[in-house]
Amino acid sequence: MTAQTPSRRHILKWTGVATTLAIAGSFLPNFGISAAMAADLGEGDVGVLNYAYALEQLEAAFYIQVVKTPYEGITKSELANLKVIRDHEVAHVAFLKKALGKAGLGGLEVDFSAVDFTSRKSVLGTADVFENLGVGAYNGAGKLIKNVDYLAAAGSIVSVEARHAATIALLLRGYGREAAGGKNVDLKGLDKALEPKAVLKAAGPFIATEFTANSLV
Repeated sequence: MTAQTPSRRHILKWTGVATTLAIAGSFLPNFGISAAMAADLGEGDVGVLNYAYALEQLEAAFYIQVVKTPYEGITKSELANLKVIRDHEVAHVAFLKKALGKAGLGGLEVDFSAVDFTSRKSVLGTADVFENLGVGAYNGAGKLIKNVDYLAAAGSIVSVEARHAATIALLLRGYGREAAGGKNVDLKGLDKALEPKAVLKAAGPFIATEFTANSLV
């Protein structure tokens, strides 16, 4: 079957080591630049928060679509779990948007053309990638945060993302090593920490809005 895709999407481009992802003109006044230019995530804590904001928008958009068009054979329990995850991601987006204020990146457009929303395997497989990517992203970006309040908030969010990752792993593969972290946890019992450059490269095909991350990559 063909994948069901949201109508708002563009083509992703990459420029050099700075990951680029085309911001809608209505959001650009936050940066004081023209619609023809790509916005940058910013420096310091603003850059890190915008980085998290972009990833949370991606996850929220994904789960909104999943709940809107449930895959074939979805159970009431599965749908209930996915709705809870959707609500968490939407709350994360709202939190980061408020924290960033006018320095916020603005709304991103997504490209889920690679996802078949009618397929349980495709949806849960994508969710598995997104959740573990999110955990690794927060773990890797923690060292870059200077404000202790933001660091505490990030720590709280990443623990929720880890709960999501475990839930998706359980739905996909049942009880076992993968549900407890699997290959994402090393022999010391520590979760992966991913650098922003790697995270943005992995998330890139699903985001169609153009921006640069010069202070992070």
